[in-house]
Amino acid sequence: MGTVYVFFADGFEEMEAFAAVDVLRRAGVKVQMVTVTEDEIVRGAHGVPVLCDKNFDNCDFFDAEMLVLPGGLPGATTLAEHEGLCKLLTRFAGEDKNIAAICAAPMVFGKLGLLKGKKATCYPGFDKYLEGAEYTGTMVEKDGNIITGKGPGACLKFALALVEHLCGKEKVKELEEAMCLR
Repeated sequence: MGTVYVFFADGFEEMEAFAAVDVLRRAGVKVQMVTVTEDEIVRGAHGVPVLCDKNFDNCDFFDAEMLVLPGGLPGATTLAEHEGLCKLLTRFAGEDKNIAAICAAPMVFGKLGLLKGKKATCYPGFDKYLEGAEYTGTMVEKDGNIITGKGPGACLKFALALVEHLCGKEKVKELEEAMCLR
């Protein structure tokens, strides 16, 4: 299995980013935290600083299995404005490779036209940016190679949906037991 790349920008939603990174790593998935900013240290929406593994410009993504965007503002807006990330997401979607976003971040997919004809969810009020999508409002939505999540309250369900997509239901059951979710 390849690497999951989780993208960070100042103003990211801490719970969503850290839950995805943590749960994927618990499942044995290789995860790289990548900043789209010049500085490899970014601050979350609630002031939590994090040192990312790499800067976007120092990655070639040749081994990418999935691209994940946490929400939060202005983090999701910064992700939407990053030309290199938008090109990468568009290429991945065009090749039916795995992409995922939660909270405000599905708007990045919507603005790029990646959700046309797909079911998707996001933070309430951001559904207006999901161009061409069927907005469901559910906690987590999976449509083919695209997984979207509603918001901070969905962060564990979203992270487990990523694990299920990559590793299967048995791995999710193992994690749920180990994390006292069962």
